[in-house]
Amino acid sequence: MKKRALALLLTVGLVAGVLVGCGSGTSSNNSTASKGTITVAASETPHSEILAEAKTILAQQGWDLQVTVFQDYVQPNLVVESGQFDANYFQHVPYLESFNKENKTNLVDAGDIHYEPFGIYPGTKKDLSLLTKGDVIAVPNDTTNEARALLLLQDNGIIKLKDGVGLSATVNDIKENAKGVVIKELEAAQVSRIKSEVAFVVLNGNYALEAGFSVAKDAVAYEKADSQAAKTYVNIIAVKKGNEQKEGIVALVKVLKSDEIKQFINDKYAGAVIPY
Repeated sequence: MKKRALALLLTVGLVAGVLVGCGSGTSSNNSTASKGTITVAASETPHSEILAEAKTILAQQGWDLQVTVFQDYVQPNLVVESGQFDANYFQHVPYLESFNKENKTNLVDAGDIHYEPFGIYPGTKKDLSLLTKGDVIAVPNDTTNEARALLLLQDNGIIKLKDGVGLSATVNDIKENAKGVVIKELEAAQVSRIKSEVAFVVLNGNYALEAGFSVAKDAVAYEKADSQAAKTYVNIIAVKKGNEQKEGIVALVKVLKSDEIKQFINDKYAGAVIPY
């Protein structure tokens, strides 16, 4: 009897062990192994919103995407250069190159994600034909975005720039100002905030969105999709040189260029943001 009882006990224990082992295997198969954290510094709109959509997809792959929103165009580059963040998502290549030159940083393009048409938006006036001498038009004051704004004003007959200045244009390159407008230079984030004080504002796509403007509905003029500026100013994932092929960065870029994210961008922004 004792031998029989012992055999029965061993059998039950073996069966229980098999069941526990099977249960553990199933649980392991259903969970995603953690691959680590990806930290990204971003502008609020649309960059952080796009990243929020990408976060879910990356989580399914085992990545924890952590996004911090910045309100300026300087700190996101400095925190990546210092190693505090893995990447940033807010800028285009001309701005990155200018920043590197001026600040002796070593940041590079890890992936082209989208571009945002630059637009002229109404302030106190609703139509460019209503411009009169002394009217003020506010533009961003950073090197590359100011040139982009001035080129758009030139394309719409408001000013004329010196020949050949192109994407390096500044207010000092205005050759003709037949309408006698005043170009007011401001830090990019401040331009939309004075729209009630000036005739028109010329805005980057993200700041236009933050101000509640729609390119399709509100812009009195904007860059065309096939323009040199639209192609040049694609927004990128930027990293410190040497980190372009890190596993987390490669995964991030791949998700941001996926069909799912492209569809999200097209649906949410209706032409204000265009996937690259």
